[in-house]
Amino acid sequence: MADLATLVEVMPAGKSLLDRKMKKRSSRAGIIAFLLALTGGMAYIAFHVAQDLDNVTITSAWPYLLLALALLIALGFEFVNGFHDTANAVATVIYTHSLEPNVAVVWSGICNLAGVLLSTGTVAFAVVTLLPVELILQVSSGAGFAMVFALLIAAILWNLGTWWFGLPASSSHTMVGSIIGVGLANQVLSLHSGASGLDWQQVIKVLKALLISPLLGFALAGVLILISKRLLNFPALYEAPKNNQPPPFPIRALMVLTCTGVSFFHGSNDGQKGMGLIMLILIGTVPTAYALNHAVSPAQIEAFIASSEQAGQILEQHVDKTGVPGPDPRAEVTNYLRTRQLQPDTILAVRELVAEVNREVVQYKEFKSVPPQDQTNVRNDMYLTSEALRLMEKNHNPEFTAQETAALGDYKSKLDKATKFIPDWVKVAVALALGLGTMVGWKRVVVTVGEKIGKEHLTYAQGASAGLVTMATIFAADKFGLPVSTTHILSSGVAGTMAANGSGLRLSTVKQIAAGWVLTLPAAALLSGLLYFLFRTLS
Repeated sequence: MADLATLVEVMPAGKSLLDRKMKKRSSRAGIIAFLLALTGGMAYIAFHVAQDLDNVTITSAWPYLLLALALLIALGFEFVNGFHDTANAVATVIYTHSLEPNVAVVWSGICNLAGVLLSTGTVAFAVVTLLPVELILQVSSGAGFAMVFALLIAAILWNLGTWWFGLPASSSHTMVGSIIGVGLANQVLSLHSGASGLDWQQVIKVLKALLISPLLGFALAGVLILISKRLLNFPALYEAPKNNQPPPFPIRALMVLTCTGVSFFHGSNDGQKGMGLIMLILIGTVPTAYALNHAVSPAQIEAFIASSEQAGQILEQHVDKTGVPGPDPRAEVTNYLRTRQLQPDTILAVRELVAEVNREVVQYKEFKSVPPQDQTNVRNDMYLTSEALRLMEKNHNPEFTAQETAALGDYKSKLDKATKFIPDWVKVAVALALGLGTMVGWKRVVVTVGEKIGKEHLTYAQGASAGLVTMATIFAADKFGLPVSTTHILSSGVAGTMAANGSGLRLSTVKQIAAGWVLTLPAAALLSGLLYFLFRTLS
């Protein structure tokens, strides 16, 4: 890593194809349009936050100051994320002269916004489930806030460092590494045995996606360009740009299409990484407004009650008769999630939580009518029940019939709708942070992807192949609820096309990108773990 500075060396005069364009300032109209969008977005956020907090009794300003600080740090992570990952989306259109840099950046920001707003939140909560269950349940405690601050600050610091060197590092690797660091530090501080502080099954699942997706990007992009050479007889497609001139219209349309797709799917996947953490922050500071989804309709409440009663009956049929009801079913289910070991009284405890939640919902008719002091407890009971059902189904223990599995899955989906939701204003805030980060810091990473991976200039076919593979890979990851790295997929795709095309690779750059790939996770884990120790000591 000592010679990473070579990535940002100033190239000799005239050698960089886009020096003049890259240094060109944004137009006044573009700046005005962005400021209007930013102002409108901020107004939208302020209006909806005010609505959410309208019925909250303010007894102290401290929670709101803590909320503002935590949200600022969370959005700061998304802002820095824009430096890295969104910059990759515009690299191919800029280096093929398909769009002017400033136009490409603004267009990418708009597509990111659309991707974030249309995202389902699946990836957001897949990231959250990596965290130790006790910290999720106690997010409003000192340990909970130490967790949030430690992992976000660690992720920001590492991302800023790699951006400074123009290294296409992965925000996904950084976030997962930070979570692992916090989980291990919490395990040590809590004197847990083994590795019970983390959901290692989920961690391994995510790590596999992060490991395999760049390899797929490299291989598939290389194969795609070879196939296109055989099937598409369009010589201009396989040429490098000449004299800084835009390509023919069909090629230009293809390049803009891939930029659009990569930007959209980046927003739908990477944009979610901070959303789940933002929701934990909101739940921890203002549980009255955000612990439960107040937008659930009365008809949905009736369906929830019916599904809850059915789930209770199914679980009753599988209760271990040797089990003895414990004094605290919540503690028993928490222990099950921590150890992954089904005990004789585990299903009995889950059934008790189902019954307790059902009693609360029947009594109050609406989630927003649950008393403020009970909102967090009801939410925690729902979360524990949902995660326990997920683990039972995954491990096939106990053995449920197909009909029972379907009924419990339906009940779990209703629990998740009540607890795993993301308000639209959070999506808007994340989209604005991503867009602003892209516009401020895109140049360093773009230069690396566009000029320093291959020995020859990027051709139109290479840029399009890398973009199409990146789009498809992120789309598939979204469907499975897995976080992947736009940065590593696209940069690996570019490298794959260079190798397949015989263009040659700059091994020094490839080694540096690979070093960032290997070191990001352990470095982020170490940094977040140390910060967690520090914050727990101070809290």
